[in-house]
Amino acid sequence: MARWSPLALVIGLLAAVGLYGSTAAVAAAPLTVAEAIAGQNGSSATVRGYVVGQPTATNTVITSGYPNDYALALADSASQTSTSSMIYVQIPSAFRAEWGLRTNPSLRGRQIDVTGTLSAYFSHAGLTSSTAFAFAGTTTPPPVTCEAYYTGACGKSGAALKSALNTIIRDQTKLSYDAVWNALKVTDEDPANVNNVILLYSGTSRSKSLNGGDPDDWNREHVWAQSHGGFGISAGPGTDLHHLRPEDVTVNAVRGNLDFDNGGNLTHPEAPGNTYDTDSWQPRAAVKGDVARMLFYMAVRYESGDGINLELNNTTSNGSSPYHGKLSVLKQWNDADPPDAFEKRRNQVIFDSYQHNRNPFIDHPEWVASIWP
Repeated sequence: MARWSPLALVIGLLAAVGLYGSTAAVAAAPLTVAEAIAGQNGSSATVRGYVVGQPTATNTVITSGYPNDYALALADSASQTSTSSMIYVQIPSAFRAEWGLRTNPSLRGRQIDVTGTLSAYFSHAGLTSSTAFAFAGTTTPPPVTCEAYYTGACGKSGAALKSALNTIIRDQTKLSYDAVWNALKVTDEDPANVNNVILLYSGTSRSKSLNGGDPDDWNREHVWAQSHGGFGISAGPGTDLHHLRPEDVTVNAVRGNLDFDNGGNLTHPEAPGNTYDTDSWQPRAAVKGDVARMLFYMAVRYESGDGINLELNNTTSNGSSPYHGKLSVLKQWNDADPPDAFEKRRNQVIFDSYQHNRNPFIDHPEWVASIWP
């Protein structure tokens, strides 16, 4: 007989007396690990627990140096060390790249939901033949209808999606730094005045001919600060149009290599709506999502096999390290400011006329949450 969680039993009783909708319309709550251990009856169930390590024997769970991606141990507490209070989860091959601990050691300590069969594994209370994995409180995303360009990424999530997107977008024509000047005059053209470009932070329209280094000129702003990884103006990361934007010379100098975050009590007269402090810059609301998606692109485009490995983190003190932040805030900006017509046109122009690769997070902003849950 299948074991129900206490919440599911309550719902069933309420339904029986007409105080709740039919049980057929209500999904049963996930079992706790303790309930799953007590209900090893071969039925199918979803179990919610914290990843505490990898089982390697009946009474052995390791928390580092994982030998493979074949199994997880779950517990009702992230600090649990007693194997008798854990359930061992079998990870089928289709889920190992995303949910195995050798490939994804950061999963340890995360609360997840796993659906499978309540039966012994390693001669221990287990969940075998698992059919679904998700972070607690979420559901598996619906299938995405992918454009042909993204065929290799369609249906993937997490680390597997990030790797697939890197393979796709690294097929790119690289520009020289001088060529960036003329490219920006096209990618960032003011739709209301073809003789001007729109400045990223300032939001103002300025003549295309005023590019240079004088105080009232515009120059090439590296949204992923070039000192964060030290790539400078090298062809590739230093000249990638997907993170280069026109900006006023003095505003660009003040932003410098600051990370991105909410807040700051300083302003610049030529960049209304932007604020900053000693370690971070907050752009105007209309381009917060643009900034976030440029950084997400860079973190996927440049991996260890590309000469430099750029990654996002949750700090604003990255200095010259190949990191940029603040990840939690960038995710909020991506949601709050979805791609607009200007950003979508820019992505298409870069693809059609210059680099022949795309920023996937403009086409699919929902992929941010999949890669960085």
